[in-house]
Amino acid sequence: MFGFMEPLKMKQCYFNESIAFFYNKSGKDLTTIWRPKDSLVVGLGLTVCVFVLLTNILVITAIVINKRFHYPIYYLLANLAAADLFAGVAYTYLMFHTGPRTASLTVKTWMLRQSLLDTSLTASVANLLAIAVERHQTVFTMQLHSKMSNQRVCILIACIWLTALLLGLIPSFGWHCICSIETCSRMAPLYSRSYLIFWAVSNLVAFLIMMVVYLHIFIYVKRKMVRMSKHTSFHPKYRETMINLMKTVFIILSAFVICWTPGQVVLLLDGLGCSSCNVLAVEKFFLLLAEFNSVINPIVYSYRDNEMRATFKQILCFCCNRRSKYSTSVKSTNTERRILADNGHLVRDSTL
Repeated sequence: MFGFMEPLKMKQCYFNESIAFFYNKSGKDLTTIWRPKDSLVVGLGLTVCVFVLLTNILVITAIVINKRFHYPIYYLLANLAAADLFAGVAYTYLMFHTGPRTASLTVKTWMLRQSLLDTSLTASVANLLAIAVERHQTVFTMQLHSKMSNQRVCILIACIWLTALLLGLIPSFGWHCICSIETCSRMAPLYSRSYLIFWAVSNLVAFLIMMVVYLHIFIYVKRKMVRMSKHTSFHPKYRETMINLMKTVFIILSAFVICWTPGQVVLLLDGLGCSSCNVLAVEKFFLLLAEFNSVINPIVYSYRDNEMRATFKQILCFCCNRRSKYSTSVKSTNTERRILADNGHLVRDSTL
């Protein structure tokens, strides 16, 4: 009986220990003074946060006030902007609780800091994946907007946030190393290495699925252009739409690969316990790079839409000219194109 209970006594939890205790155990430096590196990271981080907050508030406002955006793709776009907005708030909180301020955190506040960040970043990835699937459906059915009902869109958005919250809060609910100090990671000293592997692999799988979806769209659009260019009835506006769509696909894939892959790879290496990998030297800059994707998203998914761009101008000019009132009817010559689909019906151009 005594021999059976002895291993249980050896297992010890450290909930009452300071953050410095975990950082020392994992070998991560915990400074008490502001170094040039810390000031640079915080300065760049707060600058990115300002752009994230402003650009995504602009997107959400545009979708709310313009009734022409009340369709599934724009609801998903607004949810993406909300996720990126939440990422900006989470990253702002991080910037005010990093560097020398990290030592003053408790276990609970440290977990809160990381959970906010993980939840927001996961929500952004999930939204990007949902938009990719929606665009795949509409392109292959030659429609401007998906036939998805508002109820299904709301359910999809709820699932995105539930998934993000689940992945973000899992460490706080027990998947940590507080009771198993030998499994702590270096980048996140209170997180278990196994959780980092799970989180990094989940995001990389989502990225792979997204890349396959957009690659399928790219191949389909290219073949469609070649096939339809042989017909004399080929509408020039249709060709222009397809070219714009391929450009958008290229920008989306490039931005996502550049912003997300380095950070996910570093997390995976840390989770696998790579002792020769200097992950701590680049972790903050790669995290900043991933956050920068929240600035790019509104540009890629919104600014390339002509009517969205016109709505942006209306909002930005409102403060300069308060007498001018917003009209939901935008001049079609500037914001609307019409092309012929295979079935002969007229549809508006969308480069999303």
